[in-house]
Amino acid sequence: MSKRIVFMGAGAVGGYIGGHFARIGEDVTLIDPWPEHIEYIKHNGIHLSGTQGEHTIRLKALHLHEVQGLYKTPVDIAFICTKSYDTEWATMMIKQYLAPDGFVVSLQNSINEERIANIVGWGKVVGCIASTIGVDAYKAGHVMRTREPGGSTYTIFRVGEVHGRITPRVQNIVRWLSVIDSAKATTNLWGERWGKLTQNAMGNGISACTGMNSRAMTEWDTSRRLSIRLAGEAIKVGQALGYEIEPIQRMPAETWVAASEGDPAALEEVEGVMLAGLKRMTEEGRPSTGQDMLKGRRTEIDFLNGLVAAKGEEVGIPAPTHAALTAVVKRVELGEIEAHPRNVEKL
Repeated sequence: MSKRIVFMGAGAVGGYIGGHFARIGEDVTLIDPWPEHIEYIKHNGIHLSGTQGEHTIRLKALHLHEVQGLYKTPVDIAFICTKSYDTEWATMMIKQYLAPDGFVVSLQNSINEERIANIVGWGKVVGCIASTIGVDAYKAGHVMRTREPGGSTYTIFRVGEVHGRITPRVQNIVRWLSVIDSAKATTNLWGERWGKLTQNAMGNGISACTGMNSRAMTEWDTSRRLSIRLAGEAIKVGQALGYEIEPIQRMPAETWVAASEGDPAALEEVEGVMLAGLKRMTEEGRPSTGQDMLKGRRTEIDFLNGLVAAKGEEVGIPAPTHAALTAVVKRVELGEIEAHPRNVEKL
């Protein structure tokens, strides 16, 4: 029997994944607070483009004020794909329309499972990481993938239960995601989550306060070395929190820490892998926080670099680069300074 799936947040990630789920015949409804986006999808379908070809998919879409209609057809799986700061209201909104055995999947940046569990309970929470997927909702009804698929060389999606066991519901999600790109079930959700947070914190803040895209940040020595230092700090905080951090860009956490501390061999290895990753990037690609800055939206910096700095304070592991970068991004966000590469030269 087909599951009724909704995506709370149908922008870049939610629109892209929800669109592909609908393309293979799943019962999908997209829900989003962007009125023009939902209106376009209602009348024309969602248009997916970029590195996986062109697709226009017809599917159901709802404005927020229309969500009440779901009481007639309870939801089996609700993917939360909003910004982290919108997690609570999105979860609360969809909670009352969940089927008795329905559950919520956090498909977001940062670490939001606990905040979702505070609303629906731990038994109704699954975590899902999309690592280096590279998508951009660049105009209403249109989502572009800006990175080449990972395929057999890099696992894009990792799905896990908070308790670490592999369950049928996790395996079903992996099966659907595998239609889009490589996916796996993980027994180490929290290690995957912190690894994803580390990777997000390496690029999002830099892009937001410099205006640079992913290619430019990787190619420029200054921003590339800054990313490595951010990775090292984040990993040390995560390890102090007790997480077994999964490899980042296929390299062990210890290699990133060594590189961040100036070990010549580790630094050469890390930079080599980062530069090799340019092959998967297009000129259009930039981290989500960089996209938000261009669109004049509130960023998630407090839930990325800001979270690393805050958790570092909790466990007594300083993360000064994350704290400094967060402060710079906020100044750009408030219009006190303009986005420019010089903003990171002193960091």
